[in-house]
Amino acid sequence: MRKDKYLFITFEGIEGSGKSYQGKKLYRNLKKRKIPVIFTREPGGSTSAEKIRKLILTGSKNKFTKTTDTLLYLAARNEHIQKTLKPAISRKKNIICDRFIDSTMAYQVYGKSVNKSLVNTVHKHILETIKPNLTVLLKVNIKKAFQRIKNRKFKNRYDKFDRDFYQKVQNAFIKIAKKNKKRYFIIDNSIDSNETEKIILKKIIRTLSK
Repeated sequence: MRKDKYLFITFEGIEGSGKSYQGKKLYRNLKKRKIPVIFTREPGGSTSAEKIRKLILTGSKNKFTKTTDTLLYLAARNEHIQKTLKPAISRKKNIICDRFIDSTMAYQVYGKSVNKSLVNTVHKHILETIKPNLTVLLKVNIKKAFQRIKNRKFKNRYDKFDRDFYQKVQNAFIKIAKKNKKRYFIIDNSIDSNETEKIILKKIIRTLSK
């Protein structure tokens, strides 16, 4: 394991894809190996960003206009970058993040038709040089995703959309992945199995060792 190698790893996918579960599994597996790592999420990941998260995710799915919704996500991202990501990068820690910029493109731009230039303009100002080294995209059968969502004890606004919307967003993720082949690692996670966890860990360990 190279001591000078640090990764910013993002997990992407629609609701019910298992990305949060797999992201936390990877975090625990790296901690067991004494690899310096933090786990964070979006929206959220810092005290102030978590407050915005609560505002975004509670209530009805049409609580905000699509532009307001997007601006809230971007505001939370700015707080997350300043309070969590930059300090972790300066301490040379590996970062595992549940959702990042590709979720905004897939959900807000492709899914809800928010103006792409608006998102790009804000990102230009808040991201600076921060970008993921590796993105794990978990694909899932839509029927399976709905089964997983149904079993959740608590549901947020983004658990309440219809199948067509989730399919549209998943197609957007795949489109984004094809444009960023070097960064993306795609896994079909439709079957509940510990094989996905093993495959992801193997990929990350190999990447850290290069």
